[in-house]
Amino acid sequence: MTAHQPMSGTWLCVGCSLPWPCPSRRRQLLAQYTDAPVSLALVLGSAMIEAAADLRSVPAGDLHEQFVGWLPHDHPDFVGP
Repeated sequence: MTAHQPMSGTWLCVGCSLPWPCPSRRRQLLAQYTDAPVSLALVLGSAMIEAAADLRSVPAGDLHEQFVGWLPHDHPDFVGP
């Protein structure tokens, strides 16, 4: 198990105190979900919804960038018809 997990309530990384997912966890997630980018987007989208309940003062756009805005957009699964 990775040390780069979110701290309950704050959504800061337990391992490095950066906003979660931190750069280390992002690399791990991209490697873990290499063949399943849509699943990764769903996992992170769910985490973003949970975080929104805890981080009510954080603008939605900032949460989007933190949780899913950094995902690569050039994967074939994300390209429209």
